[in-house]
Amino acid sequence: MIRFLVRLFLLIVVALAAVLAWALWPRTGDLRGFDSAAVARLETAMWRDYYERDYNDLMFQLFKLHQDEYHFSPAYSVQLAMKAGQAAKLFQPTTNRAEAQVALPELIKYFTLLQEKSGEDFDPIKVAASELDWWQIRRETNAPEKYAPIVASVSEEMFGVRNPLIKKAAAQRARMMRYRDDRRAAGAMQAADWKLIETNLIESYADLKKGVAR
Repeated sequence: MIRFLVRLFLLIVVALAAVLAWALWPRTGDLRGFDSAAVARLETAMWRDYYERDYNDLMFQLFKLHQDEYHFSPAYSVQLAMKAGQAAKLFQPTTNRAEAQVALPELIKYFTLLQEKSGEDFDPIKVAASELDWWQIRRETNAPEKYAPIVASVSEEMFGVRNPLIKKAAAQRARMMRYRDDRRAAGAMQAADWKLIETNLIESYADLKKGVAR
């Protein structure tokens, strides 16, 4: 009996060690190897979570995005999700550019970790500032052509490439933001509206994936 208990204990220790190794073992993410449809579904869900102020689910979707689509370890995915989610949470109640700067430190932390663990070569501070810039411009105007170029610039800076596909992807994503705003102003968003957004985001991310391919 004692021998059985010892073996059982050792098996449990080995199993726990394997789980911890899987969760914590450092690995390089791949920001270009995502599935367009999966990212689009996750982003659609994140838009809903953000506007409904469901920050717990927002961070869960961010975790899935970084682990399943960008291939980071679970531990890194948790860190990335928390930084990105916290930045969105801090930004949402602000009412002007000065107040919006409260989100910048979290965005810098997020993009710093993203750069360090993805193998991409970009300036996290510059990218974080551009990300926050388009967030604020989008709030100030519902004209997609005003903030789509900055959305594109974030991808261009992160991946070190510039081409029409990246700009096209950003423009389509921005148009869906405008669509959501217009539909929300006209009344509550319906399931069909979210489905339309998801369909268009799939096309957007398909173009982005082609645009940033190595």
